Amino acid sequence: MKAQGTNFDSEFNLRANGKTLSLKNPVVMGILNLTPDSFYDGGTISTEKDLLAKTEKHIKDGAGVIDIGAVSTKPNAAEVSEEEELARLLPVLKLLRKTFPSVFISVDTYRGNVAIAAANDGADIINDISGGTFDANMFKTVGKLKLPYVLMHIQGTPQTMQQNPQYSNVVTDVFDFFTRQIKAAQQNGVEQLILDVGFCFGKTLEHNYELLAQLKKFETLGFPILAGISRKSMINKVIGTKPENALNGTTVVNTLALLNGANILRVHDVKEALQAIQLVNCYHSV
Repeated sequence: MKAQGTNFDSEFNLRANGKTLSLKNPVVMGILNLTPDSFYDGGTISTEKDLLAKTEKHIKDGAGVIDIGAVSTKPNAAEVSEEEELARLLPVLKLLRKTFPSVFISVDTYRGNVAIAAANDGADIINDISGGTFDANMFKTVGKLKLPYVLMHIQGTPQTMQQNPQYSNVVTDVFDFFTRQIKAAQQNGVEQLILDVGFCFGKTLEHNYELLAQLKKFETLGFPILAGISRKSMINKVIGTKPENALNGTTVVNTLALLNGANILRVHDVKEALQAIQLVNCYHSV
């Protein structure tokens, strides 16, 4: 059964640049941070050799998508100009596109101009933390590019989002945000949408776990769901870890996300996420 108003079949096949990625089974999106100040692995990729090695490891470990970010969006992150974002992003994107032609590459940006440049250099997915709210031209841009688009919810900006976030009801408010933004995106020709509730982007600890517990509610919107929880504060605040030793907690919370309907896991640790998917698939098969 085709979801009403979408361009997806029931198995959510992503299509871009002549390639198809099936989400019949959940897929792992491996994070590749090009920023010096990301909360977990900022500054760890300093050479072309490091870059290719990390990407190759993600792919060998089972990543279906590589997500490249050239701007840190952690709480209180420094703002980065469009010129600096492009300077960090494009050489890497060109290299990865040439070296790994068959892998889906996602570009993490909230700027329409960057999305255009990335698409011209072979990006397959645009991953926008602002869900179209930071750049008024983003939906029109993605509609013309005809690429899959990750529509994420955020309250505030990375500089302000964790300063006392407030909701009437976080699940209802995020659902209503998606309803509005999906309509606006579709009116601008965006067909392949992926929804991300934005864990830790303008949410308290309680807000994050309310969204996690009710993630299945968002399935009714008819689009695949991405969960980006890897090594985040919603794990560390509960079990007293830091990002660098939060892998076990990440696996537990990723498993909860899968049980509640996540189709894509965006992670730093691909092998462990894929293992979680394999175990949940086995659990569902009995």
